[in-house]
Amino acid sequence: MTPAIEIDGLVKEYGEHRALDRLDLRVEPGSVFGFLGANGAGKTTTLRILLALSRPTSGTARVFGHIPGDAEARGLVGYCPDVPGFFSWMTAQDVMRHAADLFGLPKNIAQARIGELLELTGLAEVKSKVGGYSRGMRQRLGLAQALINAPRLLMLDEPTSALDPLGRRAVLDLLAELRGRTTVFFSTHLLSDVERVCDTVAIIDRGHLVTQGPLADVRAEYGTHDGRLIVEVDDAARLREALSRQPWVVRIADGKVAGTLVLTTTGHDEATACLPALVASLGLRLLRLNPAESTLEDIFVSTVGVAR
Repeated sequence: MTPAIEIDGLVKEYGEHRALDRLDLRVEPGSVFGFLGANGAGKTTTLRILLALSRPTSGTARVFGHIPGDAEARGLVGYCPDVPGFFSWMTAQDVMRHAADLFGLPKNIAQARIGELLELTGLAEVKSKVGGYSRGMRQRLGLAQALINAPRLLMLDEPTSALDPLGRRAVLDLLAELRGRTTVFFSTHLLSDVERVCDTVAIIDRGHLVTQGPLADVRAEYGTHDGRLIVEVDDAARLREALSRQPWVVRIADGKVAGTLVLTTTGHDEATACLPALVASLGLRLLRLNPAESTLEDIFVSTVGVAR
């Protein structure tokens, strides 16, 4: 199957600055792909090349096998920047009709698609002018506009970076709803967003690819437990008090699930040997004892540190 995005040996130089350094990337059709990197890592430069807004110094980039900017490629792609811009006097319907006209959609198809997309983005009942929209509403309208041509590939640049929590949740929920309907490729440095909606990731640092693959595989390859354990008992407060006196316990934190504790210990083997006996001595029931899985933030920090 032809990849949605295929990049081989991509180099982009601005004078003496090399923004991309032999970047390789492959995005499979239908995936929700998180393109991760710190500010200045080369994410936006990559997007600009894929959108034919910039030319590479060397290397190749393909969108469903086509050169970016070719007539065949343009109709396959939708794009929403981090700050979508609209005429303030337009309504959402106006914005969508204008976008449909640019793609030459027949009026009956355009009207049906406009209604569907405004419903999907929660803007169907909004009649006010875009000038009065919140940042989150503008972002959702930008996504709706980017989907008007039913693209096979939706590219997004930092779609949630400046949103408040409610706006961010709305955009992420929308991206999750697109799964299976189109390939989603979005650049971000907000790792929790990727953990919530992405099935595949790539991490870049200073124009270099650090790692890429299914999120589960990246976790399996780079994740480390570092002596951290998740423990669940029937009385977490009593266990916490007892653990605070143990020499092999470095730190105790509440887990995401009520009643669980996350322990940072001096060593995995010693902790797993001592914990059951400690729990039994307190007359408690041990319900769960597992190594704590590394978060994407843990992996990002460790792999970018290696790349640097």
